[in-house]
Amino acid sequence: MNSSRRSFLKNSAMAVTAAALLPDSVFAAGKIQRVGLQLYSVRDLMRTDPAGTLKKLADMGYVQVEHASYTNRKFYGWTAKEFKKILDDLSLVMPSGHTVMTTQHWDAAKNDFTDAWKWTVEDAAYMGQKYVISPWMDTAVRTDKSALDRTMEQFNKSGELCKKSGMKFGYHNHDFEFTTMVGDMRLFDYIMQHTDQSLVAQQLDIGNMYGRENDAISIIKKYPGRFESMHVKDEIKSAEHPNEGTGYESCVLGLGVLPVKDVLKAAKKIGGTTHLIIEQESYQGMDPIDSVKIDLQTMKKWGY
Repeated sequence: MNSSRRSFLKNSAMAVTAAALLPDSVFAAGKIQRVGLQLYSVRDLMRTDPAGTLKKLADMGYVQVEHASYTNRKFYGWTAKEFKKILDDLSLVMPSGHTVMTTQHWDAAKNDFTDAWKWTVEDAAYMGQKYVISPWMDTAVRTDKSALDRTMEQFNKSGELCKKSGMKFGYHNHDFEFTTMVGDMRLFDYIMQHTDQSLVAQQLDIGNMYGRENDAISIIKKYPGRFESMHVKDEIKSAEHPNEGTGYESCVLGLGVLPVKDVLKAAKKIGGTTHLIIEQESYQGMDPIDSVKIDLQTMKKWGY
């Protein structure tokens, strides 16, 4: 994950986001019905011309999007009602979204979530989303087993809250989950073993993990049926930041070193994956909008 993405997530750690419900038929068991785009892929355009950017995505064939901006009960500056109308008018749906859930979203005195997190789920349900996904974990929590256990309990309780609206809470990995140890166990495995599969979905980012855990297929085999959602990426050696993070950065699908097609086959066959989200964070000089167009065309060539 590049430094701008890290900064974005850290700066939005107290922001609140969404996720709600699509018809069950869209997510029939074992069938990948749609390919979506994480809007962070076109983040600058979503800041300067969100409506125009969404129209471009719809015109190029995208049906689903995944948000990365929800602050003060607004998606990219719009209320849930306003944003839903924009998506509806473009025949776009938003089955998932990213918002960082922190320990501050839990009120220990009341033994309940804060209003901020409840609004997250409420607005998500209004949007018709299926997943409320947290894409980060506070650094202080990762190596403090007591704090980590409380966070795992909070994940499961968020799953219970989301379930009331027909949704699931979800967690999205980066690279640190594969290098941080909890005793003699990797943080990634700790999360997998301490979250309730019926309440907490896992969104496997196959690009973020590359360079730390290079074999996404082995992870899928180790935890069959656990990865309902997946961020689809390809990676190349990072020319700009060769020694930062994993030393890799994302690129147009099919041009990097990841065996993406094989991972997708494993995801569909044994991963339980029904929700594929393209994400590209680096562009090697290309226009981001051109990059995500090629990404979608590549997925279609591959049969998705």
